[in-house]
Amino acid sequence: MKHFALIHRSGQLPAQVAAKIAERIEQCSLAPGDKLPTEHALAKSFGVSRSVVREAVAQLRHEGFVHSRQGVGIFVADAQHRQSIRIEQDALRDPQSFFDLFQLRVPLEIEAAGLAARRRSEAQLEEIERTLAEMNGVHKWTEEGIVADLAFHRTLTLATNNTYFTTFLGFIAERIGTTISAARSTAVLEEIVEITIAEHTVIRDAIAARDVAAARVAMHRHIVNAAGRLGLRLEDERR
Repeated sequence: MKHFALIHRSGQLPAQVAAKIAERIEQCSLAPGDKLPTEHALAKSFGVSRSVVREAVAQLRHEGFVHSRQGVGIFVADAQHRQSIRIEQDALRDPQSFFDLFQLRVPLEIEAAGLAARRRSEAQLEEIERTLAEMNGVHKWTEEGIVADLAFHRTLTLATNNTYFTTFLGFIAERIGTTISAARSTAVLEEIVEITIAEHTVIRDAIAARDVAAARVAMHRHIVNAAGRLGLRLEDERR
């Protein structure tokens, strides 16, 4: 198969990688049933990290472009399985639309955290630990920080053992992450590394302890605080 070209470093990297692969699929260069190159091969081809490729593939999975076969690989899905609900990225430039999507995220993330605390396996907890370690390796909360944040939330939804949480929250989080990345010049993202990691650590600790109530509280606090850092006042809606 023809190699992918290196991508430009501007914009949200997982979204760019996903868009390039989706373009090949839509142009039939990659046909239903075709197996994607390995994570390592895609990272080398695009000139990005494997974590970026991992999030790009997750986005493609959420949108129905690909599906995974455990232990085998990632394959192109039939067109009829593509997502029927779409949220155009340009629409989220409208502050109210972005607020509404972030607001929808709140109850879903809280419930996902509670379910993860109740249902997670040891292997799933190890994956959550791995993504938290990736976050700890980020020095400034710019591109790689957003990728690491998305990875943490994705692995948490996998620990719910409910594929619909993974599908819906993955889709919502990816759209929010792309918008944040595009607007990062107006948000003080480089100054929040320690705060953000601390919030995720509390969530991890509650899930590790199988404390459902604490996991829900920690996730609620994190999402509200994350919204506040972007100028969104979610708590006002409860008054």
